[in-house]
Order: sequence, then structure tokens, then C-alpha cells
Amino acid sequence: MWLKLFFLLLYFLVLFVLARFFEAVVWYETGIFATQLVDPVALSFKKLKTILECRGLGYSGLPEKKDVRELVEKSGDLMEGELYSALKEEEASESVSSTNFSGEMHFYELVEDTKDGIWLVQVIANDRSPLVGKIHWEKMVKKVSRFGIRTGTFNCSSDPRYCRRRGWVRSTLIMSVPQTSTSKGKVMLKEYSGRKVEVEHIFKWITAHAASRIKTIYNAEHLKEEWNKSDQYWVKIYLFANLDQPPAFFSALSIKFTGRVEFIFVNVENWDNKSYMTDIGIYNMPSYILRTPEGIYRYGNHTGEFISLQAMDSFLRSLQPEVNDLFVLSLVLVNLMAWMDLFITQGATIKRFVVLISTLGTYNSLLIISWLPVLGFLQLPYLDSFYEYSLKLLRYSNTTTLASWVRADWMFYSSHPALFLSTYLGHGLLIDYFEKKRRRNNNDEVNANNLEWLSSLWDWYTSYLFHPIASFQNFPVESDWDEDPDLFLERLAFPDLWLHPLIPTDYIKNLPMWRFKCLGVQSEEEMSEGSQDIENDSDSENTDTSSSEKEAFEDKQSILHSSPGKASLCDDEACSCANKYCQASPYERKGRSYGSYNTNEDMEPDWLTWPADMLHCTECVVCLENFENGCLLMGLPCGHVFHQNCIVMWLAGGRHCCPVCRWPSYKKKQPYAQHQPLSNDVPS
Repeated sequence: MWLKLFFLLLYFLVLFVLARFFEAVVWYETGIFATQLVDPVALSFKKLKTILECRGLGYSGLPEKKDVRELVEKSGDLMEGELYSALKEEEASESVSSTNFSGEMHFYELVEDTKDGIWLVQVIANDRSPLVGKIHWEKMVKKVSRFGIRTGTFNCSSDPRYCRRRGWVRSTLIMSVPQTSTSKGKVMLKEYSGRKVEVEHIFKWITAHAASRIKTIYNAEHLKEEWNKSDQYWVKIYLFANLDQPPAFFSALSIKFTGRVEFIFVNVENWDNKSYMTDIGIYNMPSYILRTPEGIYRYGNHTGEFISLQAMDSFLRSLQPEVNDLFVLSLVLVNLMAWMDLFITQGATIKRFVVLISTLGTYNSLLIISWLPVLGFLQLPYLDSFYEYSLKLLRYSNTTTLASWVRADWMFYSSHPALFLSTYLGHGLLIDYFEKKRRRNNNDEVNANNLEWLSSLWDWYTSYLFHPIASFQNFPVESDWDEDPDLFLERLAFPDLWLHPLIPTDYIKNLPMWRFKCLGVQSEEEMSEGSQDIENDSDSENTDTSSSEKEAFEDKQSILHSSPGKASLCDDEACSCANKYCQASPYERKGRSYGSYNTNEDMEPDWLTWPADMLHCTECVVCLENFENGCLLMGLPCGHVFHQNCIVMWLAGGRHCCPVCRWPSYKKKQPYAQHQPLSNDVPS
């Protein structure tokens, strides 16, 4: 999990650097930045109208370019990034979907039960034509959808009783807006009563009703009273502008953040004395001022803070998030982290997707389970101070320059999903490449064949489905069992064999292995290496070490994959220290084990080469032969030591226990505390 989290954070860092690279490329080619101000005088009439439509200001009564330009200047400063986003949105010819209501319950669930949004519904009476034609309705849907206003059509022929109860006897337009200023309050329905059914007139009617919910200030005394008042709202945003009503995006945000942020519109159109605004730090018009308990923040001075719905929405969400916002953010992060398993997992393609599905299910289940106590925890009344301090920390951190860069990058990549997905895929392929290279260097074997992996998965599944669990150890999934393919049919014929557990033999590869050595005795290989050492100076020590390690690894692999009929690795060489030590009588052997070696003829085994948790002995109880100098040994978790070939044949035959103490060979055991080198003679 921590590896996936590291790769995800690395991916976010790559996105951040890539966004700065794109900014540098744009600056190199055009000489402008996204935060650079645009002079409205240099823009065409069409571009000015596009800006007004994105901000939600009507221009139907302004035929001159000068009037349109002044309206743009009155609504706020224009940046290059906002101009680019507005033109891109205007060029996109995507059709916005509209909901078709099937009846009363569908209408109630989506419209009347929605507490933080605006709905525009066209009601078509029985045997009547719609109030707005199809072409004008499509334009209306596209225009209002920019401000988060959802649209729908209710045909009374689907539920005439509900239309009669509502009094909808003729085709009309219905708008739903929250009735109170509290979160999740009641919703009121307003009916369009105008005679003109053009798009601009209907849009003015919508913006007028939405703006009526915003507190409007017309004089300095009212501003002074409101500025010094302390109420339930910790976050307030003021718009100081010379406009008749606030822009549509400002009104739409006031409904979306109902109960969290208070929106106040200060109309300075007819003010004579503006000295109080100077006292509170308002010098420019228009100005978007965010007032929090921590101080005043001027919106629009940092990267990505455009005068648009999307930019201000992301800004306010970072300052005053809902629990649902945090849950969605955690859901996205968890799934992005889980998808990293598709690239980290090596082997067959089917294996990758099986692991991915398992990881997605596990992570999402854990996320939902972990959120349940958090939701209950937040309902406690004693955590109000904790909640306030958490929001204070968010406000401090999200009003920094780094936070503005992150919000700008979020808006950029959300508007270019193809770029986001392609960079994620490229990042994953790089992870896959380096993971393959790492495993190749570590000589890790993976099943690249889908059929082999499915076969091993089926073997694992059948063993745990039809047999009792032998241990709680997680065996590798890519195991290749040396089982008879007719074992399933044989066990059907003999029901008593169902009680015998099947245990994979992959754990044998992880058992400790080493060579038996004696102090003062050199093997033939070491002697040959020593002769080369005299001829080739001091470089042969490293060569001896690497060659012996390589030989040990090759012997281990050959024995693990060899048949039980092969000969033992311990050759009949000259008698070593083990022969002299073990050919003695038991009394002499016992005395020597606890005493010291006083004669020069006896040579002591090199116990320093043994693993710390292995018992000291010089005889294999399987073949009843002494350990020769240089032979391969293998130890079991219980601490007993045997010839490697002997114990491998013993375990591969189905006897998964120690020949001495009968401790299971696949279970770990607490190591023995060895205070002095002892000779542990095992019973034959």
C-alpha cells in the first residue's frame, strides 16, 4: 500500500511539473501567461459577448461594442486564462442532456428534494404544444448549464393527475430554488409569467430570482453595519461592483454554497461617499473580497483565480468543503492508488486484472467501512471546536500561492481528461518497466503464461475448497504443484483422504541453505582458487566468493527441480572434521561438545557460517551419514539441520514435518537461545 501511495504522490508531482512546463512553452511561443490581464479594447465584439455569457451578464440592450466592453470591465478583470477557457467552451459543440420526468415521484426526487441547486423545468400540458420551441429550448439548456442549472421536461400525459393537482393546465416554465438560506432547506417553485419566450428574457427572469437570494447593500451605513456584524457565517464573500445585479455565476454559487458561505453584493453605482471602503481596504472596482476570521483575502490576485463559475467554485470548495467533497476526494485518490496494482503486478495478463479487481474491491470496501465511524464521529456535539480548527487550517493552507497552483492545475487537467489519462498510463508503463527490471535483477520468477497461472490458481482454489486449511501462511499464487492430475478423481474414490490437507511445496525454496565448513580445512575449489591467488595477486578473494555463491545457487536450483532418484550431493571425499568428530564414541563426542578441542588432530566445524537459529549438529538423521566439508545443508524452522537433498526428498514426498521433532516444516518457530556452541545429537 505504501508503495502505491509513493507512486501516486510521484504521479502528482509529475503533473505539477508538466503544468509548469506547458506554461513555459506558452510563454516562449506567445510571450503571455495565464494570469496576464487582457485589455478588453483589443478584443472583438464576438469575444466580448462570449465573456459576458460565461459570466452570466445580459447584453441584449447593448448594441455598441463600447457598451459591451464597459460591462465586461464592470464585472471584473479579464485574464488570459479566463479568455482561453471561455473561447474553448464556446467552440465545443457538445449537446447538454436534459432530463425527461416520468411522473410525480421522479419529479419530486430530482427537483423538490434537491436543496442546493436550481432546476428549470418545461411543463407540457395535455394536448398542448410546449411554451418554448425545440430550437430555443436547446439554446436555453446550453446557456443555463454553464452555471450549474439543471433542466428537464415534464409531459403531463405521463401523469395528468399530478398536473391537475399542481394547476398546470397550460404549458409553462417552472423554476425551483431553495426557499431559505439554510443548508438543506425547503424548495419553492416559481412559474414563468412573461409573455416573451426568447432565450434572453427567460434568462433574465432566472438570474433575477437567483439574485434576489443574495443580500444586497446600497449605502455605506448598511455596509458598515454588515461589515462589523458577527453571525453564524464564518466565511463571507463580497462583490463590490457598479452593476444593477450580480452576475449569474455569483448567484448560482450563492445557492450552491447555501449554509456554508454568505454572498453579499455591494452596489456602489450611486455612492457619493466611498471613504469607508477605503478604510476597510477596498480601492479598486470591481473587487471580490473574501472575509474570514483570519482576515481579508482578495480573490483574483493568484494563479487560476478567474471570474468564472468553475474557478470560484473550486476556490470556495477548498476553503469550506462539505463532508461529501472530502469523501469524493478520498474515493478518487483510493481508486487511483488501487489502479497502480495493474502495473506493479508482474506475470500473466489475467493475473494482473484479477489482482486489480481484488485490490479495487478491498480498497473501496475499507474506505466505506472507515468512513462510517467518521460520519458518526462528526455528529457528536463535542467536536464543534475540532471542526472549527480543521476549517481554520484549511483556510490558512488554501489561501497560499502553492494552493492556487494546485487549483489551477486541477481545472486544467479536468478540462483535458485525455491528457490526464495519457499521463497516468505513461506513468504506469514506466512503473511496469522498472518493476520488471528489478525482478529480473533479483532473479524473481513470474508466470508470464496465462494458462500456467490459471492452472496454479485452480490448484490453490481446489486445495482450500476441498481440504482443511493447513496453516495461515500466505503461499505464493504463482506456485507450480507437483501433483498428480488424477488426484481429484482418486480422492473422490477414497473419501477418507479428504481429511488429508494439500500443502504447496513452494516454501522449500525459502528454507535456509549453506555449506558445511570446518576451521583450518580448505576444499579443492578453495585450494585451486588459492593457487590462482598466488599467480593473480589479491583479486582471487572476490572471485572465490562469487564463484562459491554461484555454485551454491546452482546446486539449490538443481536439487529443487530434480527428481527424488538423484544421488546425494555429499560426495565421498576425504575425511573431514565431521568424520573425526562423529567417529568418536558417544561419551567422547559429548565431552568434546561441551569442552574444548585440546588436540591438533580434531578440527572444529565453523559454526559462524551457520544461521543463528539452527541447532549445531554434524550428522543427517535421514541418511545417517556425517556432514562432509563443503556439502550443502538445509535447515527447518524447528532448527534441525539435514543434507539438502535428503530433506528435499523427504518434504517432496508429502511428509511436511521435521524427521526429528515432527514440527511442521511450513510453520515458523521461535528460535533457540544458544549461549555456546553445542552439538545437538538427534535420535536416530
